[in-house]
Amino acid sequence: MARKIVSVGLALSFVAALLVGCQAGGGAAYGGKIRIGNVAPLTGDIPKVGEEGKFALDLLVEEMGGEIEVDGQTYEIEMIHEDNEAKAESAVSAATKLITEDEVLALVGSYSSKQAVPMGEVADREKCPDISPWSTNPRTTKDRPWVFRACFIDPYQGKVAAQFAQEEFGVNKVAVLYDVASDYPKGLAEFFQQGAEEAGMEVVAFESFTTKDKDFSSQLTKIIGSGAELLFTPQYYDEVPLIVKQAHELGWDNPIMGSDSWSSPELMELCGEDCVGCYFTSHYAMKGATGATKEFIDKYNEKYGYIPGDVAALAWDAGNMLFNAIKETGGLTGDLEEDRQAIRDQLASIERWEGATGTIKYEGAEVEGDPIKCVVVVEITPDQEFTFYKMACPTELQ
Repeated sequence: MARKIVSVGLALSFVAALLVGCQAGGGAAYGGKIRIGNVAPLTGDIPKVGEEGKFALDLLVEEMGGEIEVDGQTYEIEMIHEDNEAKAESAVSAATKLITEDEVLALVGSYSSKQAVPMGEVADREKCPDISPWSTNPRTTKDRPWVFRACFIDPYQGKVAAQFAQEEFGVNKVAVLYDVASDYPKGLAEFFQQGAEEAGMEVVAFESFTTKDKDFSSQLTKIIGSGAELLFTPQYYDEVPLIVKQAHELGWDNPIMGSDSWSSPELMELCGEDCVGCYFTSHYAMKGATGATKEFIDKYNEKYGYIPGDVAALAWDAGNMLFNAIKETGGLTGDLEEDRQAIRDQLASIERWEGATGTIKYEGAEVEGDPIKCVVVVEITPDQEFTFYKMACPTELQ
């Protein structure tokens, strides 16, 4: 009788072990669940940016059925969203928490360069792979082998914007207005200035202001008096309406150009008719999209009820590349340090990726993690839509 009881006990123990194994992903590492962190501006000055990034990543995980298969093991995906409040110090705190307390395998973010640059320092120091969807400032990835991005970088964007200004409008004198206290606009303003001068144009006014300023009349008066034929202002969507409206009120009737920071759908809600006729460089155009871009837009619109800006598409691409890198590791060991290294190595090995924002080529990613990508020039048409106008591509993609 005792032998039978022992046998039954062993059998029950074996069944229980099987059940536990199934519940934990069939013996998979991390108890069958992997965590990915997303650091985004969910509040603060640019909450639409954070919303689009979060929504796109949640949509991607939902489309994957909430799980990922790595070398025959199925893992539940837990996406942890942290709010950086559009502040550098909050981005650093959020990244540190995700890496050290939540023990995420990898990070997505941050978005604005002002937060992405300091966050990238944390990710690189802690050796946690990080991919920024939207940060175009070169400092985000420079000398940081653990940090990548899904977007082009500002030296190229600034050059394309300057060339477009000259070719499209035939101008010889240009002006720049930018926030000197923010990494992204300051860097891009300088790259535009460099591109304009290389193209033989004269930068007759290079005016700055400080974050949170609301009155630009002094700078705009100088710009108008300088004889500038075009104004370039690489500011965020919440600042552009004030600048454009005040410029028109002061009598400015020449072209106004912006950058990818204009691309939020909320720009037109805030700016309306004043922004019609403006152009900006971006990662994709909402109107006139085809292929993978249109597929993504349609999925997002069906889920959330509005056409997304380029931030959402870039987050979608970043998430897809990250999950692909996890799949390509060949299996997760359960050793966080070892698995993070494997994911970083796979991100660095991506040579070419076809995403919602077009072709992404990672030539030299082992060194910088900066993709080679095309820049789209968007026109804001009379129907107040962001419409594809033309595309400029590096020779490597032609």
